[in-house]
Amino acid sequence: MLLTIDVGNTHTVLGLFDGEEIVEHWRISTDARRTADELAVLLQGLMGMHPLLGDDLGDGIDGIAICATVPSVLHELREVTRRYYGDVPAVLVEPGVKTGVPILTDNPKEVGADRIINSVAAVDLYGGPAIVVDFGTATTFDAVSARGEYVGGVIAPGIEISVDALGVKGAQLRKIEVARPRSVIGKNTVEAMQAGIVYGFAGQVDGVVNRMARELADDPDDVTVIATGGLAPMVLGESSVIDEHEPWLTLIGLRLVYERNVSRA
Repeated sequence: MLLTIDVGNTHTVLGLFDGEEIVEHWRISTDARRTADELAVLLQGLMGMHPLLGDDLGDGIDGIAICATVPSVLHELREVTRRYYGDVPAVLVEPGVKTGVPILTDNPKEVGADRIINSVAAVDLYGGPAIVVDFGTATTFDAVSARGEYVGGVIAPGIEISVDALGVKGAQLRKIEVARPRSVIGKNTVEAMQAGIVYGFAGQVDGVVNRMARELADDPDDVTVIATGGLAPMVLGESSVIDEHEPWLTLIGLRLVYERNVSRA
């Protein structure tokens, strides 16, 4: 089986693939202070609970694919693959790794690996043109052309960042649960903040996507809009532009990149 690891700024998502099917997944906090040994223990604890894997670290794992937006964590995961999975083929997404998606930006090396991986999966699953909206620490919008090229994107503050900022900077405000309120017009401070977050971000998504689609295609209706990320469900029901929801888009992209780099070796 293939172990895929997507390291974000806030959370790390792990997925276990049996062929093309994701059979297990986990979400843990991203901690840049964890050492390779600590990460290995954490992996053993998670995977040791799965019935298709053995008790020892690495039993049943045939390959590993990793992308990370936190360089220190990528460094430690590289050490994990060397020390604990030495006989298992591993692909760490970084410059030089074959993705199959041309990057048409001013400096391709500065584009986050997760954004390219999302584009790989979007092209494979839905074709182009497409826009991927990833609700993570930041809300990112990534544009893929009809020919499957990554052409650029938009980066905005994420939902949790905005909630934290309101709680810190507002003298009479506090951190709240991100949930859909009873109505747009809040009857108390918590509901008013929830309405601002949920409907404000839905409006942001609709506005940004509509503008991007007009630049991306002659007919904006030809553009497929895919939502992913842990907080996507909060906005799905309120946005009018999202066509598809694929929570495991990044993990699927990692599987595809692994196959393109290892299977053809």
